[in-house]
Amino acid sequence: MDRRRFLGSSIAAAVAATVPARAEWEDVLYRPTKVESDLAAVKLDGSEFTLKQAEVQELSDSLKGKLWLPGSEAYDEARTLLEPSFDKHPAFVVQPTGPADISSAVRFARDHDLLTAVKCGGHSSSGKSSCDGGMQIDLSTYRDVYVDPIEKTARVAGGSLLGELDHEAMSHGLVTTAGTVSHTGVGGLTLGGGFGRVARRFGLTIDNALEFDIVTADGKLRRASPEQNADLFWALRGGGGNFGVVTSFKFQLHPMRRQVMNGSVIYPFAEAKQIARFFGEYAEAAPDELDTSFFMGSQPGGQPAAVVSITFSGDPGKAEALMAPMLKAGTVIQNTIAPQDYVAVQRSGDYNDIRANGAYMKTGFCGPFEGKLIDDAIDNFEVSDTRATWFGTQQSGGKIGRVSNEATAFAHREARHNLLSFVSWKMGEDPADHIKYIKAHWEHMEPHTQGFYTNDVFDETQTQVNSNYRGNFARLLKIKQEYDPTNLFRLNANIRST
Repeated sequence: MDRRRFLGSSIAAAVAATVPARAEWEDVLYRPTKVESDLAAVKLDGSEFTLKQAEVQELSDSLKGKLWLPGSEAYDEARTLLEPSFDKHPAFVVQPTGPADISSAVRFARDHDLLTAVKCGGHSSSGKSSCDGGMQIDLSTYRDVYVDPIEKTARVAGGSLLGELDHEAMSHGLVTTAGTVSHTGVGGLTLGGGFGRVARRFGLTIDNALEFDIVTADGKLRRASPEQNADLFWALRGGGGNFGVVTSFKFQLHPMRRQVMNGSVIYPFAEAKQIARFFGEYAEAAPDELDTSFFMGSQPGGQPAAVVSITFSGDPGKAEALMAPMLKAGTVIQNTIAPQDYVAVQRSGDYNDIRANGAYMKTGFCGPFEGKLIDDAIDNFEVSDTRATWFGTQQSGGKIGRVSNEATAFAHREARHNLLSFVSWKMGEDPADHIKYIKAHWEHMEPHTQGFYTNDVFDETQTQVNSNYRGNFARLLKIKQEYDPTNLFRLNANIRST
């Protein structure tokens, strides 16, 4: 016997002696959840009904991924959202591993008229990525990013997180707009528009989306691109999760230096109005490579402050001149601006994301940050010992605004800023007074706004949601009725007639 055959037969014998028989081994790798009884569930219209044990078992058996039932640790982990005040209990959770599992889950929901939520990163500010009594499709087991450095594109699995995209792309010196918190889901961010630290330079995330693979409400997998299902491609770029479950995104990537200038200059809260006026002028003059924001507020009992933050991804030789006005704008308490790794910057907000507490917010797009808007924001702002209270603005403009409102479903291209009034509190506290305060503050802000970011939909009426799509609503409604006539995908900034 030659050496190769000897080694082969010896290894085979060793494996045979230690590895379970084939049937036992397959049982280790693939073990569908056993459904012991019928399940109480909720239909799309909110009515209660019963899912038969055999039907749910058939779904479980069809999956390569898992179906989790109440009572398991995996179920509780899957249903949990970033903001723990949304404590929802689906009838069951499906964790798919690919498009086939997603298609099976969607067909099951369609056939049973079953309330359905889709979770990617769990960041939904209104808790719509889970539900009570329905099915939650949790995409956390379906993550992958493949970067083609020659074509400068990225293919991203539907459940991936933004940090995974940043990590893989930046390893090739490439980037696309990908939010500001790395554990945000790619799906939720992209479908609503997609802001980020380089959006003014490279456009919204949807402006860099080349194609989508999506399971629509009939359970079919479709490709949406400029050449295929072009109407659906248009709608997915800003129409939210209304049209199905995206299984794959293809993005355009752009060369960018890995090192950026990033940080904040902190000023006394007493100078907030002065700093806000400076910021408004500074932001209007900013080049596309500069992303800047203003915010003010404090944690409970903390010292309030006014802050201007920046990320500059352009020529390092121009950075010092761009930063100089910030140091003269007021009394500098602290200056943290320094060269930083872009991927590290993208992760920098991961562990102090205040949405992990009970929270409520109102947002809206506006024009220039100036005049009475600033007076109304600051004169009606309160610092509290019992809650975290913040007001701020995220800059828009740049390349974002050089696309027409009709080119994609995102209909707020002319906006200069996105205003945010935000309050959070410790879990277990009665939120009534906190919410009352932020609503009162927003009454002074709303007259300065023209619509809101689709991803920030909270408790707006259907009329408000519809009008927020502006001139694009009629076209979106027609596409919605074609691809989702029963409104299966309704837990979102929902497109429907009133």
